[in-house]
Amino acid sequence: MKKIALALLAVSVLAAPAYSQSIGEKTGINSVTGVAPKTEDFVKEAAISDMFEIQSSQLAQTKAADAGVKSFASQMVTDHTATSTDLKGLVSGGKVKAEIPAAMDRSHKSQLDKLQKLNGKDFDKQYVSDQVSAHKTAVSLFERYSKGGDNADLKAFATKYLPKLQGHLKMAQDLNKKM
Repeated sequence: MKKIALALLAVSVLAAPAYSQSIGEKTGINSVTGVAPKTEDFVKEAAISDMFEIQSSQLAQTKAADAGVKSFASQMVTDHTATSTDLKGLVSGGKVKAEIPAAMDRSHKSQLDKLQKLNGKDFDKQYVSDQVSAHKTAVSLFERYSKGGDNADLKAFATKYLPKLQGHLKMAQDLNKKM
C-alpha cells in the first residue's frame, strides 16, 4: 500500500504543470534564505504583483481621501504598467520562457476585495499598509533574482526596476507614518 501511495505522489509531482510555483517560493523559504526564485516563479510573482499594484492603485485614485495617497496611487499605476509591459515583452519576444498569469492569485484578489469595501481614511490606511507589504515582497523578489537569476535578460530587467521598487517602498513607508 505504501508503494502505491508513493508512486501516486511521484506521478502527481512529475505531472505538475511547468508554470506552477516552486515549493520554496510558495512557502516563502526562498525569501527568508535569500535564494533566487526560478525564472517561472519570478515571472509569475512579478506579474501578479503588478496586477495588484495597478488594480489597487486605480481603486485608490477614486476612493482615497488623502491627496498624497491619490498622488502615490497615480505613480503606482504609471510605474507598474511600465514594468508589466516590459515583462510581457520579454516573454512574448521569446527571451524568457515562462507564462504570464491571466489573473491575480487568490491572496491578492482577497486583498483587493477587502479594499473595495473600504472608504475614506479606512481605505487609505489599508491601501498604504498593503503597499508597504507588497513592495517589501517585490523588493525581495527583484533583489534575489537580480543577484542569482538564471536568465540574463530577466536578471537585467530585475536590476533595472529594483531601484524604482525600493523608491516605492520608501514612499509607501513615509505615507504609512503619516496615517
